[in-house]
Amino acid sequence: MIDEEVIGALFDAASLARDRAYAPYSGFAVGAALLAADGSIHAGCNVENAAYPVGVCAEAGAISALAASGGRKILAIVVMAGGEALCTPCGACRQRIREFAEPAAPVLVAGPEGVRARFTLGELLPESFGPANLPEAAARD
Repeated sequence: MIDEEVIGALFDAASLARDRAYAPYSGFAVGAALLAADGSIHAGCNVENAAYPVGVCAEAGAISALAASGGRKILAIVVMAGGEALCTPCGACRQRIREFAEPAAPVLVAGPEGVRARFTLGELLPESFGPANLPEAAARD
């Protein structure tokens, strides 16, 4: 279980990343921060592009920062956006998170005022396909 102090640190990192998002087309800024197995926190923000389909989600940015630091395991993630509706990770990001997290990993959905909802990755991506489905690939690592 992730304690409230760690959740607060993830929230702060996601908020800062959201403040730095590049969202000139949609105006919908998103920040994400994840907790790595070594206790480090990695954040990312969405980065839009005039060629819409080539933008980058906040979760993908945080995961790239994790991988670039040598990390390979996500213990928890906070995704923060504005607006009234919950901003859960998109389908592609759910699968990206699954690559580095177990189904029991907490996914906290937040707004600027605080955490709005808590899920496990398994709740958001049931019966997922992950590294264990490819034992030959996992054996090479």
